[in-house]
Amino acid sequence: MKRFALGLAFIFGMAVSAFAQNDLQPLAVVKLSKPETITVKTLKARVNFVLKQYEPYGMTELSLEQKKEVLENLITEKLINQAAAKDGLSITDSQVNEQFLKTFSQQLGQNVTEAQLNDLIKQRTGKSLDEYLKENSGMNTAEYKAYLKNQIIAQQYVLKQKHDAIAGVQASDEEIRKAYEMNKATFVWNDMVRLFLVMVPKDSDAANAKKTAMDLRASYEKKPATAANDIKNSEKNGTAYRAGDIIVQKTSQQAQQLGWNYDKILELFGKETGYLSEITETDRDFQFYAVLKKYDAKMLGISDVVQPESNVTVYEYIKENLTSQKQNQYFSQAAKDVGKELDTAANVERKKTGEALDKLLDW
Repeated sequence: MKRFALGLAFIFGMAVSAFAQNDLQPLAVVKLSKPETITVKTLKARVNFVLKQYEPYGMTELSLEQKKEVLENLITEKLINQAAAKDGLSITDSQVNEQFLKTFSQQLGQNVTEAQLNDLIKQRTGKSLDEYLKENSGMNTAEYKAYLKNQIIAQQYVLKQKHDAIAGVQASDEEIRKAYEMNKATFVWNDMVRLFLVMVPKDSDAANAKKTAMDLRASYEKKPATAANDIKNSEKNGTAYRAGDIIVQKTSQQAQQLGWNYDKILELFGKETGYLSEITETDRDFQFYAVLKKYDAKMLGISDVVQPESNVTVYEYIKENLTSQKQNQYFSQAAKDVGKELDTAANVERKKTGEALDKLLDW
């Protein structure tokens, strides 16, 4: 029996070894400036990343042709990055970090540092930022930032090569007005209120967090305008709490983002301008807010502003989004064109083609 078990272990060990060797098989070498090998493992990681993006839509695997397309995109990406390096284009780690945080800040509706982002994700999901990214992209934080850096450099290079053509792509007045008419029902204001909101995370010392919240509230109650600025400035200088003006909509989604139940949202909209709440406790923090202004629900005309305290009209909003969509479409084609120009036998050596490639992509 022991011999049989050892035999199985040997067979399984050989199988694992074969898989590992297969993953290290080179598919292509990009050598415009320096040799960079794309292996099966490299491709699998990118395919996994793509699948993570489409997972909410039910996509669980890519076809053989789709895998080949991802491979070609990887080759193009490396070609453009090497061409950019030869052209002297580069970005700093701080620029990458800025873009990394900007993406999450837009999703959260507030500017955050990486430490604050990690805290928020920990509070909402119980996972670290590293674990959250790994689960949702297949990459850890360092890998995701490296990917992001390559994307930014590639974009810069393509923009430099095709700047005038891309800038010339604009949405027309007719396209903007048609888009408004087709989507008129979506341009509405819910009932909204502008708050000054202060949140003090509990972290490992809930008692101290509550005391901090009470001190901040007392300060605000005495001199609202002065205290609000002082609290915001202190928060910018690295204090443990978060504070600022926020527009809150009367929706269950908004309640969830704030860590409130829907009854608390309804209670908020019953308060008058100038109201200062008591300290309330959620699972992750202590909070208080002051009602600064209220806005009634309404349908928006094409010349109305898209949200309170904004100068951007519906017309300008549609124009910006349509133009961005058209430029992105043009940019994607421009990137492919630049890649084709660089994709020569001298710059790319495809190690596997035809049936040999198909066999390696059969996973």
